[in-house]
Amino acid sequence: MQQKDARVTVGRILETEACMEEGAAWLAERDARLAHALALTGTPPLRRRPDGFAHLLAAIVSQQVSTHAARAIWGRMEAAGLTTPEAVLAADDEGLRAPGLSMQKMRYARALAASGIDFEALRDLPDEEVVRILVEVPGIGRWTAEIYAMFSLGRADVFAPADLALQESVKRLYALPERPREAALRRRALDWSPWRSVAAGLLWAYYRVETDREGIT
Repeated sequence: MQQKDARVTVGRILETEACMEEGAAWLAERDARLAHALALTGTPPLRRRPDGFAHLLAAIVSQQVSTHAARAIWGRMEAAGLTTPEAVLAADDEGLRAPGLSMQKMRYARALAASGIDFEALRDLPDEEVVRILVEVPGIGRWTAEIYAMFSLGRADVFAPADLALQESVKRLYALPERPREAALRRRALDWSPWRSVAAGLLWAYYRVETDREGIT
C-alpha cells in the first residue's frame, strides 16, 4: 500500500510507446499547432534511459561539449571504472583528468559522488522534490535535473523550458517573433500538463524536422 501511495504522488510514468501515443493524441486534440507538429513528425519515441549515479554523472560530463566529445570522454570514464561514487572519490586529480575532465567537472563529479543521493528513493518523490534535491549538487542546474526526471525517471509531466532547442521549436511552431524566454515558456507549457514531457518530445522532433539538427541526445 505504501508503494502505491508513493506512485500516486509522482503521477504518470512513461513506460511504453503506447504512453507516448496517448500523450501525443491528448496534446494534438487540445492544441492545433501541436497537432500540426505531430502530423509532420509522428509520435515521438520514448527514449527512456537508466537512472542512477552513472547516468547523472554522464549528464554532467556532457555539459558544454559536443556530443562526439562527450561520448569519447564518457567512454574513457567507463574504461577507467570511474562510474561509481566510490571510484570517483578514490581517484586523484590525474585519474580524473586523464579521461578528459576539466578542473570544474572534476569538482562537480566529486560533489555528486559525495552527495549521498538515494537514487532509488528519487523514483518515489514528486517531480519538484526530485529537482530540488538534484540542484543542490554543484554542477547540476534545473535543466539537467528536469532532463533526468524526464528521461531517467520517465516522468510524464516535466518540461525543460531553459532548453534552447525547445525555445526555438516553439518560436517556429507558433510563429513567434523571438524565442520565448524560460519563464514565458514554463507558463505556456502549463497548457500541456499532464503530458509536458510528451510535448517536449514532440517539440524536439519538430525541431529536427525544421532544422535537420538534433535538439537533444
